[in-house]
Amino acid sequence: MQDRFARRRPRTAAARPRTGAAVLAAACLLGTAALTGCDSGAGSTTKGAAAQPSARPGPVWDREPGSVAAVGDSITRGFDACSVLADCPEVSWATGTDGEVRSLAVRLLGDVKAASRSWNHARTGARMAQLPEQMGLAAQEKPDLVTVMIGANDACRDSARYMTPVADFRSSFEASMRQLRAGAPKAQVYVSSVPDLKRLWSTGRDNALGKQIWKLGICPSMLGDADDLGPAATARRAEVRERVVAYNGVLRDVCAKDRLCRYDGGAVFDYPFTGRQLSQWDWFHPGRDGQARLAEIAYRNVTAARPPA
Repeated sequence: MQDRFARRRPRTAAARPRTGAAVLAAACLLGTAALTGCDSGAGSTTKGAAAQPSARPGPVWDREPGSVAAVGDSITRGFDACSVLADCPEVSWATGTDGEVRSLAVRLLGDVKAASRSWNHARTGARMAQLPEQMGLAAQEKPDLVTVMIGANDACRDSARYMTPVADFRSSFEASMRQLRAGAPKAQVYVSSVPDLKRLWSTGRDNALGKQIWKLGICPSMLGDADDLGPAATARRAEVRERVVAYNGVLRDVCAKDRLCRYDGGAVFDYPFTGRQLSQWDWFHPGRDGQARLAEIAYRNVTAARPPA
């Protein structure tokens, strides 16, 4: 909203009628001085005094968006939640239709509208470098809200040395936000933190079946040699965790620069997933129960009067 300043006619040779001066004085007495630039002298202004613009109001966060588009990686696709090594988008925390999960879209829109007013553009295996393309697709839907959960695959590489550099991660996320704003300038954005991969390793490594699936190539930088507790393996896992923490710092900082973006405050990273909430096939990705927990976190943060601290 633009600030409004009083416009005053320059004095002419003809004297202003007293009735005009009286009206102006009365307006000041009625409390309109702040809007018209009146001072204590009727019909005059204080020399050198400049009208002060009012503070620009911030955007109002819509706690009841009418449509949802999701971008991200395998978690948002419900990977390994229904069957081994397969997507199951119907249980997605963001846009799924499963009655047990009650996705964010279902909680916000209801079952019927969620089916027609939500879109899932996430892709299993996606890294931050692929997010600008997904954001472009999401922008075409003109959604009220876009959910973002990505970054785990940037840390889950064949080796820790191949993890996405933090600077590149930042550059790609900034490009993603620009891509969204180019097509959907009014869309709100909810950004989830990257889960704590080390906690997931710690929780799942006691499951023999899960560790066999891990050997197929799931997050080798963290899950490789799952039973090795030696110094090198411990240092590797700590390095991966530190990179995830850095990624979350980027998500927080870039989101804070956008007036319609809300970061989860690290809620997903801090969530203590248990075996009950993990996939019964790989013991790493969220299962149905874990997807439901993610939906709860998102709904709580999206509908909160204030963003997470």
